Amino acid sequence: MELSLSELDFNESGEWPFIVKLLAIILLCLAIWGGGYYFIIKDKQAELLGLEQKEVQLKNEFEAKTAKAINLEAYKKQMVEMKTTFASMLKQLPRKSEVADLLIDISRTGLINGLEFELFKPGGERPVDFYAELPIAMKVTGTYHQFGEFVSGIAALPRIVTLHNLTMLPLGKDSGKMSLSITAKTYRYFDQESE
Repeated sequence: MELSLSELDFNESGEWPFIVKLLAIILLCLAIWGGGYYFIIKDKQAELLGLEQKEVQLKNEFEAKTAKAINLEAYKKQMVEMKTTFASMLKQLPRKSEVADLLIDISRTGLINGLEFELFKPGGERPVDFYAELPIAMKVTGTYHQFGEFVSGIAALPRIVTLHNLTMLPLGKDSGKMSLSITAKTYRYFDQESE
């Protein structure tokens, strides 16, 4: 029995042959599945992909924060130590009222070690972050060992003093004396009083 599509009546679909009913059901299911995929599942898959990527990102953030939380006590102890160290270093920076005493200490250190000052000229303050830099241009004469004692004495001062631009020249062949040009820098903390 041959059946053409033009002979099929949708109103009498219950009387169609079994094979035609089966094909119609399969086509209807495919149409419903295709429409459902196109209108519902396709968008949800793109959303799912975006959420999976966000999940990976959030897991990484969670792991990083967990590692920080695990080490929180160690970080807190380290922060306390850093604050203590920073406070002790700030104490080594002279306040404005102590700068004159520090200049006297530097010149006294040179004189105690037998150096003769040709130049001792404090420069102007140069602000840097939370402190000011105070350069001191010096030119002294003495022996090599006196220079060593002077530098050692500067390092032993209770305040931070750094030495820069060191130039040593002999004064004479037989005198044993030398001329030293150097810039000493000390640093003043901008305390609340001076601000």
